[in-house]
Amino acid sequence: MSKHIYIGSDHGGFELKEALKENLSEIDWEDVGCFENSRCDYPNIADALVKKMQDQKNALGILICGTGIGISIRANRYKEIRAALVYDTETARLAKAHNHANVLCLGGRTTDIKTAIECVKTWLKTDYDGGRHDARIFLLDS
Repeated sequence: MSKHIYIGSDHGGFELKEALKENLSEIDWEDVGCFENSRCDYPNIADALVKKMQDQKNALGILICGTGIGISIRANRYKEIRAALVYDTETARLAKAHNHANVLCLGGRTTDIKTAIECVKTWLKTDYDGGRHDARIFLLDS
């Protein structure tokens, strides 16, 4: 699982972000912030991660805020970003297989570390199914 992954969080997701980096050390993480557990604005973190992804074709990202909702809303404002808020391995698998999600979003206050680790592993090992989903992905990205 040696992929380059961008990761970012606000203060509400900081502890989960740090725990993911520690427990999934085989991943080549590039942390876009925040870098300490003090208040920051999740839209700025989402913007920083998306800007990095736009410079690299086929890049992947993980974003975390308190619930994962706000940060996913912000990331999805960008063309060709498909940010999916997941809460278990099945939603992580389907986010990639059906929605070709290139950003995984988690809630730092709503997702325990064990579940988050399993979600990340599942999402990374899942391939996009393509086929019948391609037309919808085209609509999402246009």
